[in-house]
Parts: sequence; C-alpha cells; structure tokens
Amino acid sequence: MGVGASAAYAADAPRGQQVANANACMGCHAVDRKLVGPSFQQIAAKYKGDRDASAKLARKVKDGGSGVWGMIPMPAHQSMSDADIHAVVDWVLAGAPSK
Repeated sequence: MGVGASAAYAADAPRGQQVANANACMGCHAVDRKLVGPSFQQIAAKYKGDRDASAKLARKVKDGGSGVWGMIPMPAHQSMSDADIHAVVDWVLAGAPSK
C-alpha cells in the first residue's frame, strides 16, 4: 500500500478511530484484542446497555483510572478536547467499527 493509499484509508476511517490513532490510544488498546488495556470491543461489550457509559468513559479518558480492568492504570488525557474524547468514546461504544 502506497503512502497515498494509507492516507486515503485514514481519511475514510471513522472520526473516533482517527482521534484514537492521533492520541496514542492504540499504544495500549487494540480494536479486537487485549494489549496493555482491554480491546475496544471488550469495552463496548462491558458497557452495552449502560445508559451512562458515554459519560463514565469520557471521564475515565480525561481523568485516567485503574481497577476496572486490572491493576495497570490508564493515564489521564487532560489535553484531549471534550469533542475528541466523545468521538473516541462513541466509536468504542459502537464496537470500534472500521467504517
């Protein structure tokens, strides 16, 4: 895949995925498998049906946290805008779709 093709793919990716890629989320999380933290699909499954999930996860991304998925803490992401955080959270809760 050439540089143009990968740039075109990135532009076609959902906004939440683009934000996750740009903010190092993928360093600890993958779409479909556990890395340092849970996969995005595991997160979606855990919070499925929870009406407050979006707000809970947005706070966790902004403030960081630990204990829900094990002892490794998730760092705070204070520099991310609320709009970017909600884009990632909404994408994750949708099951982290590629389109």
